[in-house]
Amino acid sequence: MASITPVILCGGSGTRLWPLSRKSFPKQFVPLIGDKSLLQLTLERVGGWAGAW
Repeated sequence: MASITPVILCGGSGTRLWPLSRKSFPKQFVPLIGDKSLLQLTLERVGGWAGAW
């Protein structure tokens, strides 16, 4: 069986959520939902997969 390697894509210039998100602090690092960033929430969802790290 082939293994699955999760790839998290993110990027952008940080203009849509300005001033909360900006080039030096992009939205994936902003805690938009509770006290966790979008990246943290994504990593938690992927974290249960065997061999994800």
